[in-house]
Amino acid sequence: MNNSEEKQLLIEFETMINTANEALAKKLIAADAIFYAPTQPEPLTGPKGYLAIVHMMRSAFSDVQWHLEDCVTEPGKIAVCWTCTGTHDGDFMGHAATGKKFKVRCMNFYQIKNSQFVSDTGCPDIFGILMQTGLMPA
Repeated sequence: MNNSEEKQLLIEFETMINTANEALAKKLIAADAIFYAPTQPEPLTGPKGYLAIVHMMRSAFSDVQWHLEDCVTEPGKIAVCWTCTGTHDGDFMGHAATGKKFKVRCMNFYQIKNSQFVSDTGCPDIFGILMQTGLMPA
């Protein structure tokens, strides 16, 4: 894949995480892909594992959206800066909804093979979400 193809793949990926589209997840995420989420002690795998995290976020923040801010690509790898926004209107990490909005930056490092995501190491700003939603005192 060249850089423009990798960027196009990332645009489709953004659509997938913002819509929780299962068919798109199966197209974009390798069945044996592994990725790390801060709320899980072990890595998750494949499209179903990835969508489990998306659904967990949607259950806590029904309007959650990720917006691609910047990316750097090289063959087989993409580093991304996302802006993530949402409103805390459901249970999150054992905390009832506060109705407060958040806006944080997230960094992810993806590996790509055969036009699919095969790994994702992310660094979401969980601390920022907890502070802005009032779940952690400032």
